[in-house]
Amino acid sequence: MNYGSKTIARTALRMAISENREVEAQEKKKNTAMGIRSAAVDFGGEYLTSINKIVEHAIVAARREGIINDTHSETGAVAGATREALSQIQNKAIGLNVGGKLGIARYQDHLSIAVFLGVGLLHLDEVAVGLAHRTIN
Repeated sequence: MNYGSKTIARTALRMAISENREVEAQEKKKNTAMGIRSAAVDFGGEYLTSINKIVEHAIVAARREGIINDTHSETGAVAGATREALSQIQNKAIGLNVGGKLGIARYQDHLSIAVFLGVGLLHLDEVAVGLAHRTIN
């Protein structure tokens, strides 16, 4: 099977919206059977001060799960896509606390990062999604 960027983006989004570790593990197993490498990372905190930590966690998870190799270009692709996905929700999140999950998926040269999070101030929660794609050669 040959999957394109839309399929890999959907896979990353499914990882990001997985409700718990059990569902996440089921999705990952299904993805692996399809030849798609994937991972998910939980995060939370004040948005602006958390950006660097979220990017770092994405890179560590992608390396740990074998989604990327330890090369400058692959690490940069994960960092860039993560920052792009986070920038898409910046207007809603700036100055507030966020909590959610980041999904990572890769098939051949397609890499997608999806961010699904709650943006909150006390009990007034908003939901936001960011999605980015990179090509790795």
